[in-house]
Amino acid sequence: MQNVVLVIHLILSVSLIGIVLLQRSEGGGLGIGGGGNNSGGGRPKAAPLAKVTWIIAIAFLITSITLTIIAAKNSGGSSVTDGFSTIETDTDTLELPKSLEGNLLPPSAADEPALPPKAE
Repeated sequence: MQNVVLVIHLILSVSLIGIVLLQRSEGGGLGIGGGGNNSGGGRPKAAPLAKVTWIIAIAFLITSITLTIIAAKNSGGSSVTDGFSTIETDTDTLELPKSLEGNLLPPSAADEPALPPKAE
């Protein structure tokens, strides 16, 4: 199912690129050039090629969302680290240095300034 949607998505993306490149530039995108004299007011009538562009763009968005949903279902809540081997450690042998014992939270504004560790 995912491969079928992916192939449709790729076809839509290539056709969307092609159909946008086929359209005539109306100018004025960067303030350069003048458009036609639009004395009638309102928007000009949409060209058939513009309607096809909208249809392909909407289909492209639908396949994008569909692929996202399929990928989320296939992951099944797995993590990126799943499948990697973990190192087994004996927690009894691990000892924290004296400077790391106690409260490890960063100091708040009301706390006293930190003191340097005492030499033993």
